[in-house]
Amino acid sequence: MLKAGPLPHDERGRLLSGGHHDPHKLLGAHLARSGVELRVLRPYARSVTVLAKGLRAELHEDGDGLFSGVLPMRTAPDYRLLVAYDGEDGEGTHEVETHDPYRFLPALGELDLHLIGEGRHEELWRAMGAHIMTHQGVTGTRFTVWAPNARGVRIVGDFNHWDGSGHPMRSLGSSGVWELFVPGVGDGTLYKFQIMRPDGSHTVRADPMARRTEVPPANASIVTESRYVWRDEEWMAHRGDRPAHQAPFSVYEVHLPSWRPGLTYRQLALQLPAYVKDLGFTHVELMPLAEHPFGGSWGYQVTGFYAPTSRMGTPDDFRYLIDALHRAGIGVIMDWVPAHFPRDDWALAQFDGRPLYEPEDPSRAAHPDWGTLEFDYGRNEVRNFLVANAAYWCEQFHIDGLRVDAVASMLYLDYSREHGEWTPNERGGRENLDAVAFLQEMNATVYRRCPGVVTIAEESTAWDGVTRATHEVGAGGLGGLGFGLKWNMGWMHDSLGYVEHEPVHRKFHHHEMTFSMVYAYSENYILPISHDEVVHGKRSLVSKMPGDWWQQRANHRAYLGFMWAHPGKQLLFMGQEFAQGAEWSEAHGPDWWLLDPSYAAEPDHRGVRQLVHDLNTVYGRTAALWERDTDPEGFAWVDGGAAEDNVFAFLRFDAARTPLLSVSNFSPVVREGYRLGVPEWIPVWSEVLNTDASRYGGGDVLNEGPVTADPTPSHGRGSSVCLTLPPLATVWLRPV
Repeated sequence: MLKAGPLPHDERGRLLSGGHHDPHKLLGAHLARSGVELRVLRPYARSVTVLAKGLRAELHEDGDGLFSGVLPMRTAPDYRLLVAYDGEDGEGTHEVETHDPYRFLPALGELDLHLIGEGRHEELWRAMGAHIMTHQGVTGTRFTVWAPNARGVRIVGDFNHWDGSGHPMRSLGSSGVWELFVPGVGDGTLYKFQIMRPDGSHTVRADPMARRTEVPPANASIVTESRYVWRDEEWMAHRGDRPAHQAPFSVYEVHLPSWRPGLTYRQLALQLPAYVKDLGFTHVELMPLAEHPFGGSWGYQVTGFYAPTSRMGTPDDFRYLIDALHRAGIGVIMDWVPAHFPRDDWALAQFDGRPLYEPEDPSRAAHPDWGTLEFDYGRNEVRNFLVANAAYWCEQFHIDGLRVDAVASMLYLDYSREHGEWTPNERGGRENLDAVAFLQEMNATVYRRCPGVVTIAEESTAWDGVTRATHEVGAGGLGGLGFGLKWNMGWMHDSLGYVEHEPVHRKFHHHEMTFSMVYAYSENYILPISHDEVVHGKRSLVSKMPGDWWQQRANHRAYLGFMWAHPGKQLLFMGQEFAQGAEWSEAHGPDWWLLDPSYAAEPDHRGVRQLVHDLNTVYGRTAALWERDTDPEGFAWVDGGAAEDNVFAFLRFDAARTPLLSVSNFSPVVREGYRLGVPEWIPVWSEVLNTDASRYGGGDVLNEGPVTADPTPSHGRGSSVCLTLPPLATVWLRPV
């Protein structure tokens, strides 16, 4: 065999240093005057032999792992390589027969590259990352990564002993995308990308598009292929039958790694659906499950945006859990974190040596509160990365809702920044117009692609139009953000502030419980008692309450009764359903021992849990409590001004005007013969729920039997009822 001509010195140097943009130009088979010139890069090989139909020829060694030769052919053949390495004991040789990665055409199409460049590839996960496929008749894995500032990119992994010198990738034009199809690499392979930065230094990075990762603190990406067969067809077909804001919607918020510490996704599937179904919640909300390196971040500092955390199993194991929840009739909401990402030097920060996912301006890039980096929402590819990620979770994992974390920090250029630390937008304002456009696009895309999915904003300010349609322009000249629901942080703050006061002082804070109705219909709201309210010295919900243990539990029960009757959907964090006294800690999760029958105070905690079950049960059966949550006609005060009595009384109505009367007495005294005006067309009422019932741990001060209205006018109505109001309790009545 003839020896191939030498590579130009600079090209050879760039190839060997990992800084060449087109290794396929140098490696593989190429037509030459004298035949087919073949060049192979196989570091540490003793010899390389070409195998083709009717041909077996050993290549010449050119040094530095390069081997070459000229085949006496007019066209490049289908060929394989027989590579010989030194034996493990230093004696003899070990031979491997394999395909040459550099004989394949690009495995990523022009349409994919066009859509990526425009930032419009809604199924980006199918184009980027590691994908097992059959390409040109050969099975292997296509690796792709976006690194436009890189001088070169190589793949390192357990398949090449973490030495990428033999696997440089090619740059696909001006797209910034690098690609290499590696034959023989399959499911379970560990890999990373070795990137040469613009300054010539190297960095090794996990795949931003990895769909599976190692268990932290290890951080390699893993080639994966789903084999899961879903069994939730009925759920998926009907989940969008009724819009979320017009449906019963009560949410149990869960930090999955600590709900039952040590359980896998599949083990959790045997316990969580049954527990949530028994409590009567319609949905679970899972705190972020995208891969994150530090468990103490609770998942809110994400490094693997496309990978469910491997702490509890594989992506298919996670699918199994969601499937089980769906088959139990429970929707799944997942916290999603597009506001920021951590600075780990193996993840997204300055990914290819320059700011890429983050803005170039350091003052814009640095998130002032969490020591993390913000996304550059104005860059097409970054926006695409996030929009496609939202669709990915909904489509590939059948997620029913995305609760978007920290929306306020995205919307404002001056968020947590002092004067002089931020630059106004092109209109001279403080709004982050790029973030607004991103959120609008994300919501529009998810609602178009994923029928029945709801998006939920954790937005802590009075931003106009969070749940308004994106095409409806508000007073500020911006369209709505397009979310389906919004956390009502104002209600949460005000109502918790009220119940934390001693009853004797509550009359001075009465407005804190009624103010929410001033703006209750400005957005589609969820009332959240979330993890944020029961950590970091804020105390658990029952421990916020004043008084002795009996009064604390009574306040806790009365508050939940008020919350479930108030316009808006409900969210309760795990452990609060049975009045856990301690703050939550991700280190050990809820205090399940409180429900152990051998514990003396177990009935106190089980009583609160029973109340949550009954609240959800009555709630689900009573359309007045959810059908018109976003319609002012669905609510009417009976008495919102009884500050001296610490009493709140209001009516809820369904679409047929059938009412439910809710009365909360936040004073520790029984109020006999308490008269309240009611609709004239309802002659008889009955108590359907009373948080003072003995089965909940209360004093059993009840309104037994039918409650008959009489024609005595009260509260502007022509008829009224006289009730007995238990101390520190909420009572619900509905027509007989």
